[in-house]
Amino acid sequence: MEQLLPLGQVAAIGAAVALGPLLWWRQRSRAGTPAGRLRALAVLTLFLTFDLIVFGAFTRLTDSGLGCPDWPGCYSAASPVGARHHIEAAQAALPSGPVTHGKAWIEMIHRYLASGVGLLILVMTVLAWRLGRQAPHAGEAAPSPWLATLTFAWVCVQGAFGALTVTMKLFPAIVTLHLLFGLGLLMLLAWQAEACRPRALAVPPGLRRAVAAVLLLTLVQVALGGWVSTNYAVLACDEFPTCHGGQWWPAMDFGQGFRLWRELGQRADGGWLGFEALAAIHMAHRLGAAVVFAALLALAWALRRHAPPWSRGLLAAAGWQLASGLSNVVLDWPIAAALAHTAGAAALLGLLTTLFARTLRATPS
Repeated sequence: MEQLLPLGQVAAIGAAVALGPLLWWRQRSRAGTPAGRLRALAVLTLFLTFDLIVFGAFTRLTDSGLGCPDWPGCYSAASPVGARHHIEAAQAALPSGPVTHGKAWIEMIHRYLASGVGLLILVMTVLAWRLGRQAPHAGEAAPSPWLATLTFAWVCVQGAFGALTVTMKLFPAIVTLHLLFGLGLLMLLAWQAEACRPRALAVPPGLRRAVAAVLLLTLVQVALGGWVSTNYAVLACDEFPTCHGGQWWPAMDFGQGFRLWRELGQRADGGWLGFEALAAIHMAHRLGAAVVFAALLALAWALRRHAPPWSRGLLAAAGWQLASGLSNVVLDWPIAAALAHTAGAAALLGLLTTLFARTLRATPS
């Protein structure tokens, strides 16, 4: 019962956060058709979800994930203001520890933003069901309300993983799943935005399958990147193109590195995770990056005749990811480069999802 009060308070703050975007959307789309208004809200929510993913990365990179070590509130308060005495005591006991006033605010702002996005998705779901009962306007698509319902269910699961991230003390598998569910939410919103307008991109069936394959490869690579980040293995290889000390193939322990169910920084038997395990995690992501980069270049080349803007977009996204990924290694993991890499991964997945959705709408002549 004690948890219900901060839960309601945090939800109320999230509703206040969502109020501004909702008012802006209502004003801008007032004259639009129902499908157009739904699409405008989907695009707005997509943009805010992208921002939330980047801010989530900032929360993790500043070691603020346990800035409030309980959930949904902060020491059972709705904000760090009400928890200031607990935070001061924790900070005095361990000044460089996970709980400080700054880290608590970062963590709670992330929760407020997540609550706001959840409310926007709830509004989208209600609108989608209302639209499903109406006849579509000329030239408009009638998106399935079940897609919006899936998106709402997805964000609820994402919230549950956010709670587990805190209560399970940054358990690597949970943190990685939390990131992946956030990116999956972004992809669902991109798909929903596309479902509201009848745009199509006619490509040969083989090219459509290539888009799907590259999207799947990118998802696997992003999962590897999440595993690198949650295990703090970015600097296990601090050189490029070699790994460490001029080694092209360092000593690696893939068994321990990819043992999924274990505590942060520990092996399955409770001992400390060795450098060889961290190097294995890093090298797996680095090798995967080479495969995905080559696949993106090949897809961009194949699209140059059918969809030149998409070809250029994929090249730009691939270049961004290459530059930001290398910057993390050679510049000793600066926070700006790490955020840029996360943002690039999210943008690339959104781009590929949108491209795939459009190719599915068309049958080549």
